[in-house]
Amino acid sequence: MIRVGLARTRPSYQGLAPPFHPGAAYPELAPLLGARCGEAPPNTVYAAARAALAALGLDAEHFGSASWNPLGALVARGGRVVLKPNFIRHWNPTPGATHESVVTHGAVIRALLDYATLAVGPDGSVALAEAPQQDCDWARACELAGLPAIAAFYEDALEREFERIDLRREAVETADGVIVARKPLRGDPLGYRAVDLGRASFFEGSGLDPRKMRGADYDPHATGAQHSAGRNAYLLSETVLRADLIVNLPKLKTHKKTGVTLALKNLVGINGDKNWLPHHTIGVGGDEFPGNALIDRARSRALEFARGWLARGRATGLLRQVRRAEWSLRGDEFIRSGNWHGNQTTWRMVCDLNRALYYSDAAGLHLDALAPVRRVLSVLDGVVAGEGAGPLAPHDRPLGAIIAGADPVAVDLTALALMGFDWQRVPKVRELMRDNGPRVTAVREASDVRVFETAADPVAPRERALDEIRCERPFQPHPGWAGHIER
Repeated sequence: MIRVGLARTRPSYQGLAPPFHPGAAYPELAPLLGARCGEAPPNTVYAAARAALAALGLDAEHFGSASWNPLGALVARGGRVVLKPNFIRHWNPTPGATHESVVTHGAVIRALLDYATLAVGPDGSVALAEAPQQDCDWARACELAGLPAIAAFYEDALEREFERIDLRREAVETADGVIVARKPLRGDPLGYRAVDLGRASFFEGSGLDPRKMRGADYDPHATGAQHSAGRNAYLLSETVLRADLIVNLPKLKTHKKTGVTLALKNLVGINGDKNWLPHHTIGVGGDEFPGNALIDRARSRALEFARGWLARGRATGLLRQVRRAEWSLRGDEFIRSGNWHGNQTTWRMVCDLNRALYYSDAAGLHLDALAPVRRVLSVLDGVVAGEGAGPLAPHDRPLGAIIAGADPVAVDLTALALMGFDWQRVPKVRELMRDNGPRVTAVREASDVRVFETAADPVAPRERALDEIRCERPFQPHPGWAGHIER
């Protein structure tokens, strides 16, 4: 049995303000926060995160007492914990929607920061690290999540540092979807490591041509070079790889290339160079778009011709005019760049990243290990989720759920059930369950997962099978997945 904790709560962040104090005198937090634990109004999101950890069964015998330490069995005193949120972008362009359905909320981050700090003790450390999309304003994303206020509280009241690390090596400015300026960044202060899965990659035997793989930038050679001649490499953060525990804090929302953004997909943000990440494959045998329409083939060839110019910062004005004309004629929902259910590239990249992380530690890659060498706890923020054109422009979907688990596939299966989606139609989940290589998950069948559901004010959780988990209304998929992911 693989256990998952599911906490139901009010489907809103309304009334919460940084630094997101617990708002209740939880006995286990008194050694860390003292009287401040009960300060501020009630915090329903913090309560739900706490309830999800309890429902997961972490340190069950001490729950409700001053000695409850839910992360204590996952990381030793004096250890290093890295919190990995989803900060993909600092705005949501969909009219009437908010950034709350795009990024991990600060109240969830604060709750896990407190419990991680409690676990590692005064000699340990906790940091937040993320590589958002290249056009994300890191300072603004942190501000929206309330991180400066959280850090100030930790530094002033607790005399502890809360480090926030932008893992990107470069940020860009875009206009009309075109990169018009670039800014070098410091990146990970510990540097990066090329992790090569070689033949253990999910691209092995895929039939996809690495010369036709495309990443997140204009240079077409950088992507294929990392995924050819038996090499399948990713440039991963040393801050993440050297951590004793990763707390994965994804957002529950739809995704244009993989159907959903949940625990598995959130690991895209541990990379230092997104152009090492194959996003789609062009040409015959590729997955850039469905069918063989002349307009789509012409568009693809024109973009390929322009890549060399764009990589050198030229012809950006012309491309912006073309993009505006294209949107005027075709709208913004036509399928391009692998944004559909036929994408056979991105799910493989996601599975690779999970294998690379779960089988790497400070000493290196251990693909010969019988089980993962890495501990990762996933706590999924679904209080306000995202549906429709995720991950960048979803509609807000009030859901009122936080999911916690040590197995990322079990967490994603639970979220898919809440969304009304069929896991068998989501390749990254389905193929990890089937896979016989170095296993990321213990889940072989959906029946292996048991969901322990509770309210934010914890009572004895109710044990349920996955097929008992339902949502009131199925989520609206991304347009490129409509009719191909629903249960």
